[in-house]
Amino acid sequence: MRSELDELHALADAVLLPSFEGPTLPDLWFERLSSGLGGITLFATNVGTPEQVRELTARIHEANPDAVIAVDEEGGDVTRLQWAHGSSYPGNLALGRVNDVGLTRQLGEAIGADLARAGIDLNLAPSVDVNCEPDNPVIGVRSFGADPGQVSAHAAAWIAGHQARGVAACAKHFPGHGATTTDSHHDLPRLEVEREVLEPRELAPFRAAVAAGVRAVMTAHIVVSAVDAAAPVTLSRPALIGLLRGELGFDGLIVSDALDMAAIAATYGMPQGAVRALAAGVDALCLGPGASPAQVEGARTAIVEALRDGVLPVVRLAEASRRLRDLARWSARMRRPSTGPDEVAGLAAARRAITVSGTPVGPMPGPPLVVELDGRPNMAAGERLTRGLGDLLSALLPGTLVRRVGIHQDGTDLGHHLLADAAGRALVIVVRELHREPRVARVVDELRTARPDAIVVETGFPGPDSRHDAEHPDAEPGSLTWRGARVFTFGSAPVCLRAAAEVLAQRGR
Repeated sequence: MRSELDELHALADAVLLPSFEGPTLPDLWFERLSSGLGGITLFATNVGTPEQVRELTARIHEANPDAVIAVDEEGGDVTRLQWAHGSSYPGNLALGRVNDVGLTRQLGEAIGADLARAGIDLNLAPSVDVNCEPDNPVIGVRSFGADPGQVSAHAAAWIAGHQARGVAACAKHFPGHGATTTDSHHDLPRLEVEREVLEPRELAPFRAAVAAGVRAVMTAHIVVSAVDAAAPVTLSRPALIGLLRGELGFDGLIVSDALDMAAIAATYGMPQGAVRALAAGVDALCLGPGASPAQVEGARTAIVEALRDGVLPVVRLAEASRRLRDLARWSARMRRPSTGPDEVAGLAAARRAITVSGTPVGPMPGPPLVVELDGRPNMAAGERLTRGLGDLLSALLPGTLVRRVGIHQDGTDLGHHLLADAAGRALVIVVRELHREPRVARVVDELRTARPDAIVVETGFPGPDSRHDAEHPDAEPGSLTWRGARVFTFGSAPVCLRAAAEVLAQRGR
């Protein structure tokens, strides 16, 4: 017979979604799952072959059939199941560029089918943030775009397709992370806008997601002054109970963003962050890949103490754990797997998104020099090993020369050396969100001054100087802010880069 303390530990465990290192389930977590742990969040370190992932998820469900297995599988730049070689699907910004909601539903369903095959219950996607701030360091290509109406339509389509395969979707990051210039992985952002701005811009896609039947919503670790100026949304009852549950009418699972992120961990501490999130209305605590077993234990201990002290009502955790169980049982009933990734549909979508502006891209006289100027990575993408554009172009144009340059590399005479390598060759410069990378921009300016025929390939969120180019690809070169050829991929997933390589090589389209 379990003691009162055992019962409280079980209540606390039932709302946790911890992570672990490696491809096999540690005995510790098997035992905790058997005793009622709410679930597990998988990351790249847990993923090997498809067979290994299915064995892992089966082992988790063996320990606890009601456990929720969650993963971040957005497509595009953020993938866990395909981290080793990159996603088979373009991400949200590419889909927003194509602006075909039928296509968006198709790819949402394809990703859902892949996750169903892997034994996943909950996908922590899609991002339905309206990325109206070009300097946003963490959303960017993960958003369907800067127009709330377009984001709303594509969010609803993606969710409907995805959940048709029996894997729950999770609209994030409530109530919208797209207008911030601070990354919540590193600090606590604040969004200082009036409710009159928030309602038609940030909140519109979440209303659409709720109307589409989304089964989960993830909170943002940001302070939204128009809703609650004193606490980040993850810890805010006015935001979660008043706004999300009350005004938007959402009755599904509320999931926290990872509590190991600095916005919470460095500001409140993970243990108190966990308690405050549950008190505010969060149902499932995603603790993040950086949370060690000792830190997970610290969070559980804090929750148990809050239950014993009456800070957290038992009924609050009972309600939260019920929502987790309901989601797990729904997914177990409804899961409809695929036989494998729909790579044909993914590449076709990426090809439709490619936009060329300025001087037309014509046949190259021979194998080019491809200069890949790496900028700062998106923290949400995590680890990934993908071939760059240069590698993909080399397969189409043998003899292509590739030079990769990191943002922190000493720029002394860098342009001079690259121009020497480019002698007698076409020059292709690959960048990511050039408007946010002054050091990279200086190198690009130097190269383009000497080689105005250079082709610049932008693989991230287009900056304000390029918005005209991206939206009016057929305009006369003389009318464009940027003179010269530019290729926009709207993401750096392999399918996006392959589509760009085909354009450059004049192949396959």
